[in-house]
Amino acid sequence: MPAAMDRLETERQFHDRQADRRQETYRQSPDALLVNPEAYLDHETWIRPAIAQLGDVTGREVLDFGCGHGMAAVLLARHRARVTALDLSPGYLAEARRRAEVNGVKIALVQADGERLPFADRSFDRIWGNAILHHLDIPLAGPELRRVLRPGGVAVFCEPWAGNPVLNFARRRLSYASKERTAGEEPLRRRDLADLRKTFPRVEVRGFQLLSMIRRVIPPGRLVRLLDQWDERMLRRLPFAQGFCRYMVLTLRL
Repeated sequence: MPAAMDRLETERQFHDRQADRRQETYRQSPDALLVNPEAYLDHETWIRPAIAQLGDVTGREVLDFGCGHGMAAVLLARHRARVTALDLSPGYLAEARRRAEVNGVKIALVQADGERLPFADRSFDRIWGNAILHHLDIPLAGPELRRVLRPGGVAVFCEPWAGNPVLNFARRRLSYASKERTAGEEPLRRRDLADLRKTFPRVEVRGFQLLSMIRRVIPPGRLVRLLDQWDERMLRRLPFAQGFCRYMVLTLRL
């Protein structure tokens, strides 16, 4: 337990620092808190198709699990979901609160550890998470997610994937823009999928960014667009290649 608490405290401090660095920007330019739905959905190739996996969220209880900046929470609230945004970081929750206020939506905010959820059984119809599971102990977090999800519910997670040895080398050795990680986080692996499959009766996976992962080191442009198109065709024809992608979208169903 002490080691787990140290890990959680390290995570909290890391993300509080990230949120603190953005506060001056928001003080000077409150409009930076506005959420452009199209820009958010298209800022990574997996976001739009992943959100679509949630289906119609109108009137549904939705948990934004590891809400971070709060952009997904705002988007879901605009689609008339009843959103609860959870995060370990008070700094992130403060940012999510301000973002909700500026965008004119209501969300409930909860500070908690994702491995010990403070909700009653069967509290949510949908759960959304972006780059959160790989920070957690899956054998602890998975059963908690199932516990709070209602029968027929869906949980969707977008997660970095560890199936490509070349990409793993680059993650360890190369520096590139926006490369910031906590000491303990690791991309998801096959053993993590195996743990989720012990908990959820249906686990669907879809890979994103095979060759187009080069966007991490080159600016947007024609080459990236062409590689996106190539990836879409190739991954549809050769499903095994998804195991070498940069990110996976996991859809967990009850």
